[in-house]
Amino acid sequence: MEQYLSATHRMEQEVMFPSLLRGVFPQHQHQQQQQQQQHGEAPDADDHTDLYERYQRLKAIKPIVEKGLASVHDHSSSSSDADASWDEAEVSGDARLEQRLCHHLSGLQQVLSHLTRDTNALTRRYSQILEQISPSEGQPSW
Repeated sequence: MEQYLSATHRMEQEVMFPSLLRGVFPQHQHQQQQQQQQHGEAPDADDHTDLYERYQRLKAIKPIVEKGLASVHDHSSSSSDADASWDEAEVSGDARLEQRLCHHLSGLQQVLSHLTRDTNALTRRYSQILEQISPSEGQPSW
């Protein structure tokens, strides 16, 4: 979770002109499409989105994740009194709940890893675009 939030924060700090991402598609997109065709998989919904659209989506998802994280912390602190009143009959149900929670947390981890990867890739691509626009900026102009 922290990696995702950190990557998104870095993206927001670095991408000063998101409009530079319009019409730019991920470099790995062509390779993924070929792999999907070889395996008979359906193309991803992201196949036709440029980096600008992805930037907007990644930015929109961040507050949702932050709000969800805050509500989880609020819920866990308010439910501690209710936890004390559970009896042994509910313990077997707890095992199932724990198993379901682990399953959902695993899925959340996969989604956040994917979002983090996309965010980092978008930030790197934006930096490459800036270098192409102004390649001499990194060198001293004496």
